[in-house]
Amino acid sequence: MSRKYKVGMIIKGQVTGIEKYGIFVNIDYDYSGLIHISEVSDGFVRNINDYVTIGETIYVKIIGVDDDNLQLKLSIKNINYKYGNNKNGVEESLSGFSPLADNLNTWIADKLNEIKNSN
Repeated sequence: MSRKYKVGMIIKGQVTGIEKYGIFVNIDYDYSGLIHISEVSDGFVRNINDYVTIGETIYVKIIGVDDDNLQLKLSIKNINYKYGNNKNGVEESLSGFSPLADNLNTWIADKLNEIKNSN
């Protein structure tokens, strides 16, 4: 069986339930997940309802996969979990700083060559 989800992936899901201990998220027709209260924020979480609402679509980071039971352990810590809140018209990328890290050395070399050739 090929693994559909892997630890570290950021995916979309829909909030289906909120309890004092965490948030239930429907991922697709097969998988569901739980965001334990400890994975909501680095700070103290007084009320989970301050973070999400039932029916809301959010981004979640996979921190554990149980393919046998089709369940995921999820987190919204340190990611922009609010789906569709991009108001500046720029399409969001879930790759984070990867493009910067991948291209930084090339950009620096190009700029140094440009400076060298202008002298």
